[in-house]
Parts: sequence; structure tokens; C-alpha cells
Amino acid sequence: MTDSAHLNAAPPEAAHALARLADADAAVRRIAVLDLADLEDGALVAPLVAALRDDRAPEVRREAALVLAAWEQEDVVEALCAALLDADTGVREAAQQALSELKEPGSASVLRRWAARPEPFARRAALRGLRELRDAAAFEPAQAALADADAEVRLEAVAVLGWLKDGRAVAPLAALVAADARGAVRRAAAGALGFAAADDAHAGAALLHALADADWQVREEAATTLGKLRASAARDALIHALIHALSDDYWQVRLRAARALGRLGDAHAAAAVSTLLAHPISNLRKEAALALGELPSAASLAPLRAALDDRDPEVRKAVRIALQQLGERLAERIEDAP
Repeated sequence: MTDSAHLNAAPPEAAHALARLADADAAVRRIAVLDLADLEDGALVAPLVAALRDDRAPEVRREAALVLAAWEQEDVVEALCAALLDADTGVREAAQQALSELKEPGSASVLRRWAARPEPFARRAALRGLRELRDAAAFEPAQAALADADAEVRLEAVAVLGWLKDGRAVAPLAALVAADARGAVRRAAAGALGFAAADDAHAGAALLHALADADWQVREEAATTLGKLRASAARDALIHALIHALSDDYWQVRLRAARALGRLGDAHAAAAVSTLLAHPISNLRKEAALALGELPSAASLAPLRAALDDRDPEVRKAVRIALQQLGERLAERIEDAP
């Protein structure tokens, strides 16, 4: 259908707004864009695309980019991608936001092409849109982008691969955890490894390395991911590293390490975790108590009972829960004994 045919099919109430798109005042044209969007009529997409592409005022182009996110069709996605190269920063950011809101799988083919553009901002925006679409074919451009010179592009690529949960991504993500120059990228890659298999050697080695990273946020993320994975690869080394992390300079790392040790369920960690019950930060005492409830060690009983008098009611509640869980676990061990 031609543009004129589209406009002939538009509802009568659109006529006034369409006329105002040619007004000399940019503020009037911007309101006309909003009015046309409110009509939610596909026949009005063409003038909105034209406003995004051709209007001389950046505020009008910016508004057109934002409203066009509601129409997922190839010409709109192409126009939004083209707007990633707009001279105005606000227009580029509005187009990026609109692309991140796309939901139709068919939009992915356009975004995959734009993920290979020479402009870093365009690559970042295309990858961000692909992340939301969970497009399996995005694996290849995302994997390629892990080597991008722009750290923000690498971050977006990591996010795509983390959402896709494709086992082929584990090794390259693990390599980023160990070697990327940017702490933010190493941290994101450590978090993305949460989909790896518990016995994956690449993931285990990378997370073990990350527990000694110079950036405390990377160490925190590594401990968090280990708690999710309940890793079995290099288990003894990981537990030793997590126990060491209980004395990290940052309490956030200690908290995540305690949580991970609880989920790994190794009784040898109980003595080290119980030392956190005396930490001045109540959130850390609470997490330590909950972790001890998951560790089948009778040695935890005495420190937990002593913590029943903790000054924080949330900690006391966690201690009661832990004592109940620990009692059940110890009883199961007795029943299972030969």
C-alpha cells in the first residue's frame, strides 16, 4: 500500500494531526506525533516514520522514535535502526530505547544486521534489542562481539549470551572472566555463567579465578554464581576459595560466599561460616545463620544457639530457622547411617 493510500485509510480524526506535522513550530509538530500515536492506527505509521527520518527538530524525531516502538514491522525497525546514527544524542538514545522494547521475533533479522555496523553505539543498541528477543540466531553476532574493542559492546554481547543459555557460550564467557580488561565485563561474564552445567570445567576454573579478582564486585558476582551453580567441577578448590572469601575486605563478598557455601552443602565449611555470626553487619550474620542451616555439621549447633540472643530480630529468626533445618539434616544423617 502506498503512503497516500495509507493516509486515505487513516481515521478522520487524524486529519488535523497530520496537518500539524507540517507546522512551522516544532512544539506543535511534536504534539501532533503524540496525537497520531494515540490513535493506534497502522495507517499512520508512514507519517511517523517520515517524522523520525526527516523532521528538522531533534525533539520531534525523538518523540517519533519513542512512539514507533508500538509498531513492530520491518520498515519501522529499519527506521529506528537508522535513527541510531542520528546527529542528536537524544534521538539516538530514544531509538535505542524503542529497539529494546521490541517483542516480535521477526524483528531480530534487522537487528542482527545492525549488530555488525561500524558504529559502536549502533552495535550496542542492536545487541540490546536482540537480548530482549531471545533470538537463537543472535548467538553468532553476540559471540563475535565478545572480542569487540568497545567494552560496552562486549557487555551487551555477554547479556545476549546469558539470556540464550547456549552451552557453546560457556568457554568464551569463561575466557572473558579471566582476561577482560574491564572489571564490569568480567563481572557480567561471571554472572552470565549461571546457566553452565555444575560439572563444567571451564565455568568452575573461571569462577575460581574470579574469586581472587582485583575488583571486589567481580569477586561478589563469582560467589553469587557459584551459589546458583552448586558447582561440582573442582569442588574442593572452590570450597577452599569460598572459605577464604569469608574474610574478604568487603562484606558483600563475604555474604555471597556464605550463601554459596550453604548451597554447596559441605560440612567442612561450617566452622568458618560460624565466625560470621559475630560480624557487626546484621545482614551478614543473618546470611551466615541461614547458610549454617544447610551445612550438616553438629559443630554449628553451639554457635547458632548462642546467636539466639542476637540483638537483631531478623537474625534471631534466621537462627531459629537454621536450627530447625540443621536438626532435620542431622537426624537424616543418623537415620541413613548403617
